[in-house]
Amino acid sequence: MELIPSIDLRRGRVVRLERGDDARATVYPPDPLALLERFAAAGVARVHVVDLDAAFGEAQQVESLRRLAGARVVRSCQLGGGLRTVEAVEQALAWGFERAVVGSMVVRDPKGFARLARVNPGRIVPALDCSGETVRIAGWSEATSLEWQTTANDLRGLPCAAILVTDVERDGMLSGPNLELAAGVAGASGIPAIVSGGVASVDDLARAAATPGVGAAILGRAFYEGRVTLEAALAASRGLPAEVAG
Repeated sequence: MELIPSIDLRRGRVVRLERGDDARATVYPPDPLALLERFAAAGVARVHVVDLDAAFGEAQQVESLRRLAGARVVRSCQLGGGLRTVEAVEQALAWGFERAVVGSMVVRDPKGFARLARVNPGRIVPALDCSGETVRIAGWSEATSLEWQTTANDLRGLPCAAILVTDVERDGMLSGPNLELAAGVAGASGIPAIVSGGVASVDDLARAAATPGVGAAILGRAFYEGRVTLEAALAASRGLPAEVAG
């Protein structure tokens, strides 16, 4: 299983939210580029960057995003947050992000999303942000009546390398990832899941690595708060014994 640390940006600063609530943000001191370099030094290959400004309907953090994409200190960066049009996705890829993570378009314009995925095979990651059985969009601010099972089924056959699956209720809460949801989405879509939300320990990562259909896990607050080291997280994601993972 691949470990993907997350850099969530709010007005140029690294933050973590609780359940996507901007009023419940914790700001962390590292400069985003220094953080990216730290991930690379530990052996991380891919980093998940989130533009929270754009996710909340504000202007993109262009300078910060271009700086991270252009640094090329890790093999791959993927960008999510506010990529709701074909033009926004194309711009992200042009900046140097290897993958674009797209959520709202999956629901609002499924045919357009399918065309986008086919034109950019392996570079578009659909995102299902789930609250219970239904999907949320627009930075989790809008509820829909669509069940994740139906939405995941509709993605089957598209050339997507991964699908990002977030349990909104667990995001930033350190309550453990919803592996049942991630495995269910992977099974319904036929696309390996990136599980996001709730990872709190090395044991969580070890369980994710052993879950069928889960190809990667996002690491956020648990790392920033010192609960999990990068070295231990990487070892656990690779299925190494607990004593090696630390």
